[in-house]
Amino acid sequence: RSSKVYFEALLEGREELRRELARVVHTVPENIALASSTTEGCNIVLTGLGIGPGDEVVTTDSEHPGLFGGLTASGAALRVVEVRDLPTPEILDALDAAITDSTRLIALSHVSWLTGAVLPVAELAGRSAPLLLDGAQAAGAIPVDVEELGCDFYTVSAQKWLLGPDVTGALYVRPERVEELRMTFPSTGSWDWEAEVRYTPKAGAARFDPGWIPLASVAGLLQSLAFAQEAGEERFTHARAQAARLRDLLAERYEVITEPGQATIVTWKAEGDSAEVVAQLAEAGVIVRDLPSLGWLRASCGFWTSEEDLDRLVAALH
Repeated sequence: RSSKVYFEALLEGREELRRELARVVHTVPENIALASSTTEGCNIVLTGLGIGPGDEVVTTDSEHPGLFGGLTASGAALRVVEVRDLPTPEILDALDAAITDSTRLIALSHVSWLTGAVLPVAELAGRSAPLLLDGAQAAGAIPVDVEELGCDFYTVSAQKWLLGPDVTGALYVRPERVEELRMTFPSTGSWDWEAEVRYTPKAGAARFDPGWIPLASVAGLLQSLAFAQEAGEERFTHARAQAARLRDLLAERYEVITEPGQATIVTWKAEGDSAEVVAQLAEAGVIVRDLPSLGWLRASCGFWTSEEDLDRLVAALH
């Protein structure tokens, strides 16, 4: 941070990154705030809406702590819909039954971090309560179009499927919700310094930018997004095909939790201690994770995953 040139490069890089992340979720840059993670994006929404004791929030039993932690800390009255063990065609009815006239917010994942199930989020849009989506396991893994989904808020963790550096992400804010959402984490970048009135918030979602992202991280994420763009839209088809193949391979011997036709995560029940299996696979150069307290194992199939990768996973398991 030793010169004006550096500072201007930082500002220009942020706006280029905002444009590229907007392209990822199919919206315009004015609707994107640059955040450090999905967790931060969720907290910006929860605090900005003033969610607190007495507010009814509909969510599920399959949420990551990045969302559920903020909901718990808010003190809101949570209507937790048990969808983890439901067949995906039954999830919408279960959620519908939980939404009431008193519901202040609907907050859930686009893709379950536990099973890779794609939740019926588009069908929940347009209700009397705004819709907040945790997109950590969706953005970069499957096509995401926030305008088509009709959601009010959509969070992105860029260090996951977008292959970005740690502590990078974004928050989509529907234009109609900008004025409704309080600025509870303003930063230097939140203000329009060219406005006649000092400390006038920027017009769009940029007012919710919570702070700086290091220039090196901005550059790294831009390179990763360019890499994905070069791979083309067929990368989504490839990732889903690899997930489907892995599911078939595992089903020959294991109880697979993930239903057919979901996203790019495949979850199955471990034989023995799941943490020990993860350690065993890591020694063989295969990285999966266990899901705490469930005894499940989870593999993530990206557009970079090859058939040889899947064969190595199955061979190492056996």
